[in-house]
Amino acid sequence: MDVYLIFIILAYLSVTGFGYWLDSLNLKNLKLYGSTIPPEFEGKIDQELLTKTRNYTVENTQFGFLSSIFDNIILLLFLFGGILNIYNSWVASISLNFILSGLFFFLLLTYAQTLISMPFSIYRTFRIEKKYGFNTMTMKLWLIDIIKSLLISTIIMSILLSVGLLLIQKSPGLWWFWVWCFFFAFSIFMMYISPYVLEPLFNKFTPIEDEGFVDDIKDVMQKAGIKVTRVFKMDASKRSKHTNAYFSGIGKVKRIVLFDTLLEKLDKDEILAVLAHEAGHWKKKHILKHLAIIETIALIVMFAAFKAVQNDFLIELFNISTSSFFAKIIILSFLFSIVSFPFSPLFNYFSRRNEKEADRFTYEITGRTDSMISALVKLSKDNLSNLYPHPLYSLFHYSHPPVLERIRDIKKLESNQS
Repeated sequence: MDVYLIFIILAYLSVTGFGYWLDSLNLKNLKLYGSTIPPEFEGKIDQELLTKTRNYTVENTQFGFLSSIFDNIILLLFLFGGILNIYNSWVASISLNFILSGLFFFLLLTYAQTLISMPFSIYRTFRIEKKYGFNTMTMKLWLIDIIKSLLISTIIMSILLSVGLLLIQKSPGLWWFWVWCFFFAFSIFMMYISPYVLEPLFNKFTPIEDEGFVDDIKDVMQKAGIKVTRVFKMDASKRSKHTNAYFSGIGKVKRIVLFDTLLEKLDKDEILAVLAHEAGHWKKKHILKHLAIIETIALIVMFAAFKAVQNDFLIELFNISTSSFFAKIIILSFLFSIVSFPFSPLFNYFSRRNEKEADRFTYEITGRTDSMISALVKLSKDNLSNLYPHPLYSLFHYSHPPVLERIRDIKKLESNQS
């Protein structure tokens, strides 16, 4: 047993160490090229802003490194230092029924994790993000967000855990399938209610007042075969100056949400290009394909978990004195994080391919590339995006092509047509 345990620890340390090596590789690449203004940004970015961008990336990476080390120490102590064993035995000693024990076990861990991460979140928000001009949030609003998030997560987790554990009790031989069905149905349900129930708890959504602009947006969406009746502005600026736009909801509740910061920074043609790109994901069925892949993986993982908890191998391997379904799930989650890491480049490859398809679709329905490129340049500038990520780093961490690669590919679209 000890040999297997040593192998697991070494595998985890190898994955973690490789991640740190990727970070250092990325920083070395930034140090090597980060002071050079790329041709795509000439006249649009100066040396001062480029230096600020480099410093922002460096500071975030270094802080992420420190917070990651802390998290890893806590995790290793919890799993291998006897804390999970003590915690599991304590929950078992309370003698609650199966469902209540599960709620108590997982909710308390969620609260502990939130509490532990709070100092790091405060530093990142009120030190790093404020230093570089992004944070606009007050400490009061930050605390309110934390409380709301905890209440919402408590409600959602309670529903998922209660029904999931009930299904495990009622169908011990097939629970993996019924739990998967319930989780899938619940995720679809959340897509429907989120725009009206959850999102308004954090932000204010107001209709775009410029009717001509709204008509332009609807025209672009119509070309993509998407009927959108709701276009909203979100008061993102009360928390951050970062810019974004997104589709929200599903079916008849589908709507477009534009950050107020985006409306301030981009002109109408650039915003239409951003939205056309998002529409491209819908038209090319990227979201549906992504959902199918994720749910297929989830079904496989659920079945693997079902098989793994049939005996006490994991309990004995991790020296847990009291056999517990909940402790097994925690251990399996840890093992899955190790196994899934090597697949990151594969998932990112398909994601980046989808982004390129959406860019091509944007050109097909707008017939121009200048707005797409200028939007990417502005978004990169405003968000202080790293212009020189190392290729290996982006392979593991970037779901979108690096911005310079993306701009060059977009330029080729127009040249290929001429």
